[in-house]
Amino acid sequence: MNSDEPVFKKSRWGTNRYVYNANNPVGLALIVISTVLCLGMLLLMENRAGPFAPTPEPTWYPAPTEEAWSPTLLPQEPYETETTTAP
Repeated sequence: MNSDEPVFKKSRWGTNRYVYNANNPVGLALIVISTVLCLGMLLLMENRAGPFAPTPEPTWYPAPTEEAWSPTLLPQEPYETETTTAP
């Protein structure tokens, strides 16, 4: 490895793109880091974990019946409210 090498070099495939240069320590570190991150993201996608986890479905509960809404089952007032007239 030569630290005088540039981090990026022109691609040999005839395009004007630049690629990481494995002869530079920084370029080699960029290759390793990007490969590890890409594999980690693929594993998370495969296992549907992390940011790729599906949203939890709402829990099921039975629909309320008329019995549940009957006035006899509602909480009653703690004391009666009667109107009295003042003498």
